[in-house]
Amino acid sequence: MDANQQTWANPFSMDEKCRNCPALCETRTQVVHGYGDVGADFLFVGERPTEAADETGIPLVARPAAGDTDTETDLRRILERLALCDATSPADRPALENVYLTNLTRCRDPERPPTDEEIDTCEPYLNAEIRMINPEILIPIGERALAELGTEYTTTPADELTLPDAHATTIRGRGFELVPMIDPREQSEDQTQAWVEHFASLMASDYRQTKGRQER
Repeated sequence: MDANQQTWANPFSMDEKCRNCPALCETRTQVVHGYGDVGADFLFVGERPTEAADETGIPLVARPAAGDTDTETDLRRILERLALCDATSPADRPALENVYLTNLTRCRDPERPPTDEEIDTCEPYLNAEIRMINPEILIPIGERALAELGTEYTTTPADELTLPDAHATTIRGRGFELVPMIDPREQSEDQTQAWVEHFASLMASDYRQTKGRQER
């Protein structure tokens, strides 16, 4: 982690009372901004906060209350297997290494996915995180994140950016590489293994691009 980082949760102090999407303000528990290492090479992007994230404020790896089936522990296990998350760290403050987690949108409606307008409204938050972190690898989780990041950061035609075909592959982008992932809650064991093996191979390679990054 960057030696100057003061907090894991919302490290860039983004607006925690945002009311840009009035409908979501009525259904959310809290605004869920990004979480993790501000000097990360790997930036994971989901679609929206799940119920557990809405309750805890921790995107993508928040552990739910007992009996909650809306669990993100599958992604945490993947990160632990790759030594990107300390398995002994607490559920409400996972210790990540070289990883930042965020979503296309920051608020949750329990009954529906975000609209295109809501994603567009939240885009400045995501764009700011990407610019400030300047990662090497973007990991879109699910179809919606792949479509948004693929359109913005690659020259690959949109109709070629589909899951499961793009799962556990590397797509060269403009300034970043994308390694798409099926939502971990929907992956088969074989799909999880394929993604872990592909990403482990990438981590072992000389994946850093020359784009003016400062050494950490």
